[in-house]
Amino acid sequence: MEKTDIAKYTIKDSLFTNLFQDKKYLIQLYRALHPEDTETTENELKDITIKNILVDACYNDLGFTVGDKIMILTEAQTTWTMNIIIRALMYLVQSYHEYFERRNDNLYGSKKVKLPKAELYVIFTGKRVSKPEYVSLSEEFWGGEECAIDVKVKMIYDGKDNDIISQYVAFTKVYDEQVKLYGRTREAVTNTINICKDRDVLKEYLSSREKEVVDMMMTLFDEEQVMRAYVESEKEEAAVISAIEMCQEIGLPVSETIKKVAGKYNLEENDAEAWVRKYWK
Repeated sequence: MEKTDIAKYTIKDSLFTNLFQDKKYLIQLYRALHPEDTETTENELKDITIKNILVDACYNDLGFTVGDKIMILTEAQTTWTMNIIIRALMYLVQSYHEYFERRNDNLYGSKKVKLPKAELYVIFTGKRVSKPEYVSLSEEFWGGEECAIDVKVKMIYDGKDNDIISQYVAFTKVYDEQVKLYGRTREAVTNTINICKDRDVLKEYLSSREKEVVDMMMTLFDEEQVMRAYVESEKEEAAVISAIEMCQEIGLPVSETIKKVAGKYNLEENDAEAWVRKYWK
C-alpha cells in the first residue's frame, strides 16, 4: 500500500473527545446544555470519560460530573442507530460503577449513598429527515411497555447563538464538504482548519493546537480499508475451503485439486498445496 496520508474515519469523534478534554471548552459545553446555571465553575467539572484501554472494553466519547449533582454522558454520532440507547445504558452503568469505586461507597451498607442525576446526550451530525428530540429504550425496543429499566437520550442536532455545540456541528459540516472535494486527505484536513478559523468556528482551539489537531486527524493507515481487506480475506479463505471440499466430494485426487485451486484463485502452486493439505479431510 502506498504511504499517502489518509484522514481517520473517526476524525469527528476524535476531535470531539480531544476538544472537551480541555475544561475551558467543557464548561462551555455544560453551559450550552444548562444555560440556566451561571454559577458552576470549571473546577466543579470532573472528567469521567471511560478510557479505551482494552480493544474490546467499553468506552465512550465524553463523560463528566458537575460536583455530586449531575453526571453527563455525551456521544458524537454521524450514523443513525437506535443501538446508541443500549450503548448509553452500558456507559452509564460503567460510569456509576467507577463513580462508587472512586468514593469507596459501600453499596451493601445501610447508609444511602449519593447518586448523581444522569443526563444522556447524543450530538448527531449526520443527515436525517426525522429528528426526534428524545429516544428511549422502552419506546424503541419494547413499544412503550413498562419495564424495570428505561433510558432516555436527548438528541442534539445543532447549538444556539454560536455556542460550542453549534461550532462543533459547523466544523463537521465543513469537513464533510472538503472530503467531497478532496477525499480523506491532508488537503481536506488543512482546508477544514483554515476555513473554520476564517469563519470563527472553534478558532481559538484550532489556532492554539493546529499541529496537534492535524496530527490527530491524520493517519498513515486507513483503518476502514484494513477492515475491508480483512473481511475480503475471510471471504476468500471460505471460498477456497469450499472449493477444496467440492473437489474432494466429486472424487478429484489431491494433485488435481491443487492445480484447480491454484488456477481459480491465482495462487502459487506451493500456496495452493498448503491450503489443500490443511483442509483435505
